[in-house]
Amino acid sequence: MDRRTRKDLKTDKFAQEVGHTVEFLSEHRGQTLRYTLIGLAVVVIGIGIYAYNRHQAGLRADAFTNVMRINEAIVSPTPNPPNLTFPTQEEKDKAKTQALLDLAAKYHGSQEGAMAQFFLAGIQLEKDKLDEAEKIYKDVMDSAPSPYASVAKLSLAQIYAGQGRTAEAEKLLRDLMSNPTIFVSKEQAALTLAGMLSKTNPAEAKKLVDPLRQSTRPTISRAAITATADIPQTPGN
Repeated sequence: MDRRTRKDLKTDKFAQEVGHTVEFLSEHRGQTLRYTLIGLAVVVIGIGIYAYNRHQAGLRADAFTNVMRINEAIVSPTPNPPNLTFPTQEEKDKAKTQALLDLAAKYHGSQEGAMAQFFLAGIQLEKDKLDEAEKIYKDVMDSAPSPYASVAKLSLAQIYAGQGRTAEAEKLLRDLMSNPTIFVSKEQAALTLAGMLSKTNPAEAKKLVDPLRQSTRPTISRAAITATADIPQTPGN
């Protein structure tokens, strides 16, 4: 398997893991935020593509490769060389979690460390441990490079919105609007906020969305038109 194929495989598996997390959130956090969660999936998958389509080498990349190797391991009572094998799913999950914890701790503050923390947050979300996921996202916000911190901030806003902590979510999203990154644009933050406010403050939601309807970027304009259709005429409808 050549170097590019290995990189593509790592990217694909990272995308799959992120997809699992977004699927969980979509099923449990209500209709109004689902389209923004899809956007979040695209953003975070982009992290994997960005990180592994570059000519990157060294210990941090190797450590993340080890996580992917565990993720692809076979669960079987019989060893199956050259594949990595675990006798039970529980042991595989334990090894994967430990590898992620080690990576996140050893390379804390790096892009690989942040990616490991996104995985760990996803594990906590699957267990419905929102408080633990919140702690992880806050740490990424405080320590990771700006693009990764912005994804953590967007993720945390989603959690707050799902918990009814609207004021806290709005503060994070407005900060993202004022300080966009290559992973979270001003437009995406605005659309996410509009989706959150659509039921309680439709006038403000419409104010956020209307300018985006005329965007020269088709993806943004289409999303804004769709969001407008979801905004009720009066609060609570």
